[in-house]
Amino acid sequence: MINTSLQHFCNHAKSAGQITEADLRRLMRDVLPDGIGSREEADMLIALERAVPAEPAFGDYLIAAVVDFAVWGERPTGRIERETAVWLAGSLSGRSGPTPVAARIAVEIVREAQSSAENLMAFALAANSWSRQPGEARRPSFALAA
Repeated sequence: MINTSLQHFCNHAKSAGQITEADLRRLMRDVLPDGIGSREEADMLIALERAVPAEPAFGDYLIAAVVDFAVWGERPTGRIERETAVWLAGSLSGRSGPTPVAARIAVEIVREAQSSAENLMAFALAANSWSRQPGEARRPSFALAA
C-alpha cells in the first residue's frame, strides 16, 4: 500500500518539475522517516527519479534507501532471491533502461547483500556498463529472468 503522503510528495515534485534539497529534507523527515517500507514505495521513488530532475543528494538518498529496503527489509534478510531480483531489475530498468542512479542501486545491492541471485548480478554488471556509455548508443534490452 502506498503511503498517501508519499503520493502527495511525488505529485508535488512532478508538478514543480524538480526535487530540491528542501524537498529531500521533507521526504526524509516527514514522509519516510523510517525509510522505504514496501516495494510500491520503492517503485514510486525510482520512477520519480527517472521523471524529475533532482538534486544529486536525492540520488544518494534513493540509493541508500532502496539498498536498505531490498537487502534488509525484504525476506530473507540479507539475501536477494530470484523473485526479488526480477522485481528490482524491472523497476530499475523502466521502459528505456536504467538511469545512472538505478545502475548504482543495482550495483550497491549486489555489494551489500550476503548473496544475490545471478540474474541481479548480471543486470547490475550490464546496467553499470550501460549507464557509462554516452548518448543514444545505450539502449540495450535486459533479461529480467534467468
